[in-house]
Amino acid sequence: MTEITDHIAETLERVRLAQFAAGRTVDEVTVLAVSKQQPVAAIRAAYQAGLWNFGENFLQEAIVKLKELEALDITWHFIGRIQSNKTRDIAELFQWVHTVDRLKIAARLNDQRPHFSPPLNVCIQVNQAGEAQKGGVKESEVADLARAVMSLPRLRLRGLMTLPPTTPDPQTNTPLFARLNRLKEVLIEAGIPLDTLSMGMSADLEVAIGQGSTIVRIGTAIFGPRNSIQREQGD
Repeated sequence: MTEITDHIAETLERVRLAQFAAGRTVDEVTVLAVSKQQPVAAIRAAYQAGLWNFGENFLQEAIVKLKELEALDITWHFIGRIQSNKTRDIAELFQWVHTVDRLKIAARLNDQRPHFSPPLNVCIQVNQAGEAQKGGVKESEVADLARAVMSLPRLRLRGLMTLPPTTPDPQTNTPLFARLNRLKEVLIEAGIPLDTLSMGMSADLEVAIGQGSTIVRIGTAIFGPRNSIQREQGD
């Protein structure tokens, strides 16, 4: 697993340089390792190399991993599409959910979050390009959903998440990332406290950090290439 260790070092250096280039403070950005379809041994190696935030897309796969790795101090993020019949396990097992896009889902996560656990950290997914195959709300709908989520006591609204269209030129995503950052600021001005922007993946993390990202979802640069189907929500 030396290769994973080397990849993590390279990724962290890219993040550091991107923060410096953007005039941001070191450690403002969290690297979220997208570990879907990766073996437990690879996750363990990444953890031992210094990462402790991991993102999973597929619940049944994640349940097995969480059980096998329960002795490690990992913060687990759910970053996949959420089905209503899966909310109980997500609410019970994860510390973060990045893909809330309906009040129905938010309410179920709230109601099913164990009372002995801290509130579940959530981000609202924004479908900026209107892609039918992706989840997320329209930008114009974010404020209403955010206020509704804020009223749910077992959830803690942290910020916004986006998954822009795949493009060969990372700079193409600059306007979308900038718009999401501006939307976050508008919501803050309207009294909705947010501190998180989940945006940017292996190919465009520098662009995302330059536009204010606080969580970059990195799969390929750490664990190796995935096919196009596997990339949804992370990379």
